[in-house]
Amino acid sequence: MISLCLRTSRRVLPSTTRAINTSLLRSQLPASRFSSLSAKMSNLPKDSSVPGEQFEVRQTHPGEDYTPDPSKSLKLSPARQRLVEDIIALYSCEPTIERVKRYTPDCVYDDQFVYANDRYKMAGQWFALPKLFSASKNERYQIVVDEPGLIQFRNEQSWTFKIIPKTATINALVSLSLDPATEDSDFIQVKYHKDQANDKDYSHEGLGFSFKKWQADQVMKHMDSPEVKQFEADKGAGKEAVKTYGSGAAEGNAPTKDL
Repeated sequence: MISLCLRTSRRVLPSTTRAINTSLLRSQLPASRFSSLSAKMSNLPKDSSVPGEQFEVRQTHPGEDYTPDPSKSLKLSPARQRLVEDIIALYSCEPTIERVKRYTPDCVYDDQFVYANDRYKMAGQWFALPKLFSASKNERYQIVVDEPGLIQFRNEQSWTFKIIPKTATINALVSLSLDPATEDSDFIQVKYHKDQANDKDYSHEGLGFSFKKWQADQVMKHMDSPEVKQFEADKGAGKEAVKTYGSGAAEGNAPTKDL
């Protein structure tokens, strides 16, 4: 997350968007048929006590083009829309205690440069962003998946660095695995947040992954804000061993999905 300055511009490849409008299916299908279909769409745990690591969604994309098309965005329920707006506000250097509470204590954040596996580390990441970037603007986004337990959207964010007078625009696929205990409430929480800017997923192995964990730990050593300390009790919440896959490609349990 906060190591965005290491990212470089990417070649844009054409691709089509396939979206699953679960809200529409829910309204038009009998309950028994909808339950059967939704079970096939998502294999996420249904037990909120299960640690965040088990809520990871994996996928390989046919290309690296995650450019959003808002005209094709799925319409979310009001509660889900508020969740997405809070997440985008966090990306936009607007952290608040209430927005960080969108995550469960045992949550995981996973992107190219960070692996933060509790809400205390998550808070450190979000509250550190305004110290590193003078501005972060959401250009546009597109909801591509709206399932029981899962929201995925293409996100385009422009980041302006404080030290270097340069703005970088990044397109990524954001996957929010939802807490089963709150997914139907007015205040939905996230168990696993993945930000995927490449076609491949993460293997969780090697020096690259060691750096991701080290980076999340190092940020906490330099964050002494009262807002972050609000989440200090979440250190070590519900952790379990990180799942490794050997590869970020399809053979690493990351099936190809054109989202």
